[in-house]
Amino acid sequence: MLFFTQCFGAVLDLIHLRFQHYKAKRVFSAAGQLVCVVNPTHSLKYAPTRCAAAQASTEQGMLPPCHHHEAVHDPQLVPCTCPLFSCPWEGHLEVVVSHLRQTHRINILQGAEIVFLATDMHLPAPTDWIIMHSCLGHQFLLVLRKQEKYEGHPQFFATMMLIGTPSQADNFTYRLELNRNQRRLKWEATPRSILECVDSVISDGDCLVLNTSLAQLFSDNGSLAIGIAITTSKVHSSEAEM
Repeated sequence: MLFFTQCFGAVLDLIHLRFQHYKAKRVFSAAGQLVCVVNPTHSLKYAPTRCAAAQASTEQGMLPPCHHHEAVHDPQLVPCTCPLFSCPWEGHLEVVVSHLRQTHRINILQGAEIVFLATDMHLPAPTDWIIMHSCLGHQFLLVLRKQEKYEGHPQFFATMMLIGTPSQADNFTYRLELNRNQRRLKWEATPRSILECVDSVISDGDCLVLNTSLAQLFSDNGSLAIGIAITTSKVHSSEAEM
């Protein structure tokens, strides 16, 4: 009975995912955009990541605790950049993408313009929706987070991070667009480097921020569609022409 119950639940989840993907394709196929249905990851509590812990220690005027193995720490190694988990993994920047795909099962979508369809927006905070976007020879990490910045007032934060260095991130511009019921909302900015920590970007508010009522205006049956476009920055383009 337990076996059949689990199988039946898996079939229902697959049917639900297919239905969401069908709805998204029906809405956005006319625009010729690729659609990725992203299910939420809901955690009971966020475990403090190493970058968040280091930031808190710095604000309090203290250095992070030193462990014996950190005495020979390779400065070229970076911690896991996935905001969903407190992951102890660290490695070189070139293998971050393979770690995210293999260990955390994060999907990757290719194309200059895609649609990020986040399902189940009604779930309580904290909740994350995350996907990788491959474009212009680089990989980007799109994070949508539902979080209570003030108690009892959840907000949605969406940001694009380049899996690369800050100097590489300056070469690109990303645009997030919400479009529904004759309303349109756009956010355009330079992506931040994944080395700068997603938590810091969200706490600084340097991203697309939606309160609950505004998110409901653009949602459809509990799903929020965000159009994503990435281009090279004007400065980088002019330098290439020269």
